[in-house]
Amino acid sequence: MKGILYRGNRIFFGIYALQALEPAWITSRQIEAGRRAMTRNVRRDGKIWVCIFPDKPVTVRPTETRMGSRKRSPEYWVAVVKPSIIICEMSGVAKNIV
Repeated sequence: MKGILYRGNRIFFGIYALQALEPAWITSRQIEAGRRAMTRNVRRDGKIWVCIFPDKPVTVRPTETRMGSRKRSPEYWVAVVKPSIIICEMSGVAKNIV
């Protein structure tokens, strides 16, 4: 993946945000682990928005399989993240907690 994501007007939900600096694939497990860590620290004070969704299936071919055989069902799901995309947002908490 190359380039920076350029979008039109975007509505921001929170005061603080986590922005991607490099292109990557973020798995659904990584997104959930980050959400749980943020929820533990914020407790009931703040609100959290996760702005990415894993909508790309990744399939893995079994080892020692001949060419031409069909692919398997999805192993896991990823969200394609480009530089400058907002990953998650947070509001209602102090800056030191963020």
